[in-house]
Amino acid sequence: MAERPEDLNLPNAVITRIIKEALPDGVNISKEARSAISRAASVFVLYATSCANNFAMKGKRKTLNAGDVLSAMEEMEFQRFIAPLKESLEVYRREQKGKKEARKDKDKKADSEEQDKSREEENDDDDERMEEEEQNDEEEVDN
Repeated sequence: MAERPEDLNLPNAVITRIIKEALPDGVNISKEARSAISRAASVFVLYATSCANNFAMKGKRKTLNAGDVLSAMEEMEFQRFIAPLKESLEVYRREQKGKKEARKDKDKKADSEEQDKSREEENDDDDERMEEEEQNDEEEVDN
């Protein structure tokens, strides 16, 4: 667990980036306002985590899952966040599935290339043996 309350705050760089993305160009925000938003975001995340943890405990689990977070949003009366969260979750899952498939394809391609290389080496060895046998046959004929 955190040793100091500040350890529970979200990183300032992340908060600043989110704020900049949310505001129109040319709008500045004071350091105090950024700090207040950061604290509010940290409290929100902790509260949501606590509520989601309660759902996980009811399910006799120690790991929070997406369903727990969605249920927590509903319990916290943030229903308007549920649809965007579900959409983001689907996008995330598709991306992860695509990455997993790309990795599988890459592994299959690597295995295929490895097998091709192995076959080429075997063919090269066979060619060398055949050349040696031909040379031996020629030497025998000469003798």
